[in-house]
Amino acid sequence: MNAMERFRNRLAGEPVDRPPNFDIFMQFAAHHIGQPLAAYYQDYRVLVAANLAIINDFEIDIAQAISDPFRETADFGAPIIFPPDDLPISTAPLLADPDNLSKLKAPDPYSGKRMSDRIEAVRSFREQVGGEIPIMGWVEGALAEAADLRSPNEIMMDVVLRPEWVEELLEICVEVAIAFARAQVEAGADIIGLGDAVGSLVSPAMYRRFALPYEKRIFEAVHEMGAIARLHICGDTNRIVPDMVASGADIIDLDWMVDMAAAGEQFGDRVPFCGNFDPVVVMLEGTPDEVYAATQHCIKVGGPLTFSNAGCEIPLGTPHANLHAQSRALWDINDG
Repeated sequence: MNAMERFRNRLAGEPVDRPPNFDIFMQFAAHHIGQPLAAYYQDYRVLVAANLAIINDFEIDIAQAISDPFRETADFGAPIIFPPDDLPISTAPLLADPDNLSKLKAPDPYSGKRMSDRIEAVRSFREQVGGEIPIMGWVEGALAEAADLRSPNEIMMDVVLRPEWVEELLEICVEVAIAFARAQVEAGADIIGLGDAVGSLVSPAMYRRFALPYEKRIFEAVHEMGAIARLHICGDTNRIVPDMVASGADIIDLDWMVDMAAAGEQFGDRVPFCGNFDPVVVMLEGTPDEVYAATQHCIKVGGPLTFSNAGCEIPLGTPHANLHAQSRALWDINDG
C-alpha cells in the first residue's frame, strides 16, 4: 500500500496497513539536507528536496509545501526579512494604521513572488510523486492573515473595538486564500491545509464570528475544486473542537493541549483527527519508548479514522531515533 492508498483508505474508513503519518516538517526538514532556513523559505527546490528526503528517511505519508505564515503577507506588500538560518520576520505591519485598509490590494497568487514559489513547489511534487504520495498545499486562514497584516496584538483589540473593520479585512483575506488554494490545486495539490492559529486566542463566540465562517467558505471552495481540506489551529482548542468539526474540514489537527480522548469519543467516528502528542516534551526531549507509547495512545483514543501527527511542527533537533519510534508504533498498532 503506497501513501496515497493509505491516505484515501483512512479517510474512507477502510482498512490500511498502518495509520498515515502526517507529521509537519519545516525547520527540521531544511537542516536534514544541510540547507539554511532562508533557502527553505525562499526556494521551492530546497523545500521540495527536503520534504522528499523526510518522506524517504522517516516513512512520512505526505509531501507538504508548508513553510511559514508570511507567503500571502509578503505578497500583500509587507516587509519580510529572512535571517540566514532563522525564522522570517515581519518588520512592520502593513496595516499598522487602520486607514491603510482602503489601500490594500489583493495579490495575485501567480505573480506574487512568495505565493508563486509555493505553487511551483506543489507542481514539482506533482511531477515527482503525484499519485503515489498525497500533496498538501497551504493557505493562511482569514483571521490568521488579518493578524499577520495588522499584528496579533492589534487584531485582538480590533475584534472588540472595530469589529466591522475586521470583517471588511477578513473579506479581502478570504478571497485571497481561496484564489491561492485554487492555484495550488490546479498545480497538483490533493490537500489544502489551512492555518488559523489566532483561532485559539479568541473566545468561542469570537471564533464563531471572525474565524469559522471564513474557514467554511475556504473549505467549501476547496471541496468544489475536488481537494481535501485540513484544518490546523495551534494551541488549546478544547473549547472549539465542535466548531472545528463544523468547519467542514476533512482532517482536523489537534495540538497537544487538546483532550484527544474526549474529541475522539465525541467525533472520532465522523472526522479524522490528526495528532496529538507533545512535539517538545515527547518528540524532542522524550525517549523512543515514550514516543512509541504516545503514538499508539493517540491513535487508539482518537477514533478509527485518526492520522498520526505530533501536536504541531516537528522541532529542530529531534532525535532520528524518536521519529523511527513513531514509525514503528504505527506499523505495530494493528497488533495491539
